[in-house]
Formats: sequence, structure tokens, C-alpha cells
Amino acid sequence: MKKLWAIYRDGFRNMSWGRPLIWLILLKLFILFAILRVFFFRPAMAGMTEDQKIEQVGERLTNKPDINTLNY
Repeated sequence: MKKLWAIYRDGFRNMSWGRPLIWLILLKLFILFAILRVFFFRPAMAGMTEDQKIEQVGERLTNKPDINTLNY
């Protein structure tokens, strides 16, 4: 793992655009994982009690979906 990190570190250090490129990558990762997660990918069982969650998971595991109603 140390050798892999050294390759990236030395490679970006020797580039003329290395530092701005690293910041751009970090900004993109932050936007993807922090901002989009908060606003668009909310937990499916948010606001349910523990008993409701158990019932929901059990129902989804035991019921076989109808092949005609699946959306691909």
C-alpha cells in the first residue's frame, strides 16, 4: 500500500497541474458522497419504528415479486 501511495504522490507532485487536479478530485468525491447522499438518497426506512422495520424486511424477504411488475 505504501508503494502505491508513493507512486500517486510522486506522480501528482511532478505534474504541473497536480495539486489543482487533486483538489478537483476531492471536491468531486465530496459532492458525490456527501451532498447528493443527503438530498437525493435518503434511507428507505427513515421514520419507522423498530417493529415496523422488522416487519418490512420480513415481508420483502418472504414475498416473491411478480415478474410482470418488475421495472428494469
